[in-house]
Amino acid sequence: MYFSTTPAGKSARSLPLHKTLLCLVCVVLLVVNGVFLLRNLDDLSAANALQTQSARVSDELQYLNLLVTDAESGLRGYFLSGSEVHLGPLHAAPQQIDGQLRALGVLLADNPSQSRNLAQLRALVQKKLGLMHQALEVYRQGGLVDIVAISAAPDERANMDEIRLQVVIMSREQSELLTARTAAYYKQYHHTVLLGLGINAAAIVVLLLFYKLIQRAFHKRWEAERALQQSNDQLEEMVAERTEQLSVLSRHLIRVSEEEKSRLARELHDEMGANLTAIGMDLTTVGERLRATQPELASMLGRARRTLVDTVQLKRRIIENLRPSLLDNMGLSAALQSYCADYARVTALDCDALIDNQADTAGPMQAIALFRITQEALNNIAKYAKARSVIVNLTREPEGWDLEITDDGIGISPDAMTKSKSHGLLGMRERALLLGGTLVVERGVNGIGTCVRATIPATAPGGEGNTASALSQFAGQAPPDPPPVLAEADPVRINAPHP
Repeated sequence: MYFSTTPAGKSARSLPLHKTLLCLVCVVLLVVNGVFLLRNLDDLSAANALQTQSARVSDELQYLNLLVTDAESGLRGYFLSGSEVHLGPLHAAPQQIDGQLRALGVLLADNPSQSRNLAQLRALVQKKLGLMHQALEVYRQGGLVDIVAISAAPDERANMDEIRLQVVIMSREQSELLTARTAAYYKQYHHTVLLGLGINAAAIVVLLLFYKLIQRAFHKRWEAERALQQSNDQLEEMVAERTEQLSVLSRHLIRVSEEEKSRLARELHDEMGANLTAIGMDLTTVGERLRATQPELASMLGRARRTLVDTVQLKRRIIENLRPSLLDNMGLSAALQSYCADYARVTALDCDALIDNQADTAGPMQAIALFRITQEALNNIAKYAKARSVIVNLTREPEGWDLEITDDGIGISPDAMTKSKSHGLLGMRERALLLGGTLVVERGVNGIGTCVRATIPATAPGGEGNTASALSQFAGQAPPDPPPVLAEADPVRINAPHP
């Protein structure tokens, strides 16, 4: 992930301030729009409630008027027929009308004007009911003539007209109230819609700005990642080039080291060997001459000669450790066979060497690497493995050489396998890697002992010519002159023990 760096040196893991402000503005706009939508919804609910209330008030008024009219019609039917059945609406009217008036009182409780109108309507209805009951008593006492006289009175007709007029007034006032509130609601709804559209437009503008900022930041991040990728590619190429140069240099140093060891071994053998041989011959001659006349001096010369012999043996061991003579004179197969035989004799271990017939076809660099790896692995087994038997198996594979050294000892611990410097693994691994091969150290078969397996390609990577070219590039100078050709190695075989 790409992070910008603040002036204080801390990694900025949050959005910049201007982007954060844009996000907050967008959120505020959306919240305000939501609030206005909720208010609009409340107003719509109130308008629906008012419409429902107006419809109920109108229905209740009409039903109240119907109750009064039914009561009056039933009373007239009683006057004409004399049947008590027609008086049912009149008897039930007070209770029903009282229920209707209470219902209207609840519906019009929040409207003072309508509450006053309802009080007048209540008085008119009660007055009308009183007159109807009075007319019923007059009919029962005086007869139809008195009722006709009462009905002809103008007050009787005016009372019913007043009730109808009051119902009409209340219905019209309720309709006017509904119309006014509906108009106010639609006006407020219009303003809310316009405001909501403006808020949405502002939110869209803010989102577009934020999108442009995000797009610009993404483009900058993509450019930075692209530049970083290019830098990484260049670094990887440089590291690979330097690694190849270091590998070539390491192979060159190993080759120079082996050549220097070979030269030093030859000088020790030729010059020091000749000097020690001359000293030994002189000591023998002088000792023979002094044996008869001065036996004590002859004895001292004998001890000196024995010391000289031990020195010669030491010189031979040093020479073999520096450069095994059999490797140069007899080849890799004879060198490994001889070393394993000497190793078995010195360590008292059963050491079997299974060497491929084509071992002597290995190149100089491959041969010395295989020999050194075998030498180091066997030394580690003698020091740490506590084994009874060792098997050295060298085979020629199509891709190169496969060397496997196994023992039946206590085995190597996982910690030692992960440590690059433990048990001489570093030197063996470097020799294999520098020739383009691999070296694996693992537990033996069924978890018994240790197995060292090295794979060396048949041809060293890069070649000799490329080695000189790479060294010249690494050092910034012309390729060095080839090393001088060494003389033939000493053909004398020395089977000295190897510590």
